[in-house]
Amino acid sequence: MKKCILFASVLIFQLGLQAQTNPAILNWLQNTTTTGRYYNQGNSTPQNDVELVNVQSVQYDANYSYVSATGIPAYITGPFLDGNPSVASAQNSIFKVPLDPVQNTGTPTSTTPGNIGVFINGVALFDYRDGVAWNPSSGALCGGPGNPPCGPPGTVMDWNRDAVPAEMDGFDCSKGHPAMGNYHHHQNPSAFKLDLNVLSTICNTYDADGLYAIDSTIHSPLIGFAYDGYPIYGAYSYANTNGTGGIVRMKSSYSLTGATTRTNGPNVNATYFDGYFREDYQYTSPASSDYLDDHNGRFCVTPEYPNGIYCYFATVDANWNSTYPYAVGPTFYGVTDVTTVGSIPGGVTTYTPSTVDAIDINLNNIEINVY
Repeated sequence: MKKCILFASVLIFQLGLQAQTNPAILNWLQNTTTTGRYYNQGNSTPQNDVELVNVQSVQYDANYSYVSATGIPAYITGPFLDGNPSVASAQNSIFKVPLDPVQNTGTPTSTTPGNIGVFINGVALFDYRDGVAWNPSSGALCGGPGNPPCGPPGTVMDWNRDAVPAEMDGFDCSKGHPAMGNYHHHQNPSAFKLDLNVLSTICNTYDADGLYAIDSTIHSPLIGFAYDGYPIYGAYSYANTNGTGGIVRMKSSYSLTGATTRTNGPNVNATYFDGYFREDYQYTSPASSDYLDDHNGRFCVTPEYPNGIYCYFATVDANWNSTYPYAVGPTFYGVTDVTTVGSIPGGVTTYTPSTVDAIDINLNNIEINVY
């Protein structure tokens, strides 16, 4: 009798969860009660915000999940010590994320300035650039705050500034900063204080946690989705693409050219050092499975995708400092299908996480007699 009751309970449990296992539905950090915190420069006591943090709701249909988020993280933001007057403010975006992303078999789509992905807490991912470039006509920087424009919209420049080294002073403890209120990361969203070689001491005064802590002994967590719908992981994965071989650090296949002169750009010097511009890097085809392709990813088996999927990785060096191209890019692997929408269509199902979601029931290990 007990076994019959157990069978019925398991059946109801499985039907209640609707057998839904897609990480693009399950893996968001949902919150409807906790509000944000931030630092003001000169005050190491965090101030309370009125805006909710992380993701407020996840709804889905047969093809997409619809993720509603403020864009404000649960970790403390600010201050931004490079003179950035902006603060993290609610974006109240609805991200439309494909449940089954598709590889782009044609010409790869380049990443663009602004949002190119979304982390599991609803915070935006930007690519390497910060909107500043080198104008050979004027022999000076253009674009961005305090600089003249680079030209009409769509003007292509030869030398585009890499935000990660160039704006180091403007990142908070969690390696993020806002653009017109849109708080975002260009790089691995793990706090500076957690790196093996600490490049910024801002956490000493304005402490924060970041999205996650790197652990070299386990597979890194799923931390977000690119705008083509493919998942983004932290820096460590299984050595082999089939999920075997131990845990290793995923490595960028981009390296500095080592050139000292730049055609139509400034020579390498203390101000415009090697790596100041994205074009200082060159790509070399991977020599082994722990090196990533030109999109900064590879096909692999992960804990969330036991059958395998293409994955991006937030690349770091041996000291856990961020390495170009940082997460996604400079082109997407898949068809860019993630968008922000103004409303959610009818007929969707709301996903409500609960403690039972973590229960793993293996029916093969349960002896059931049917009478």
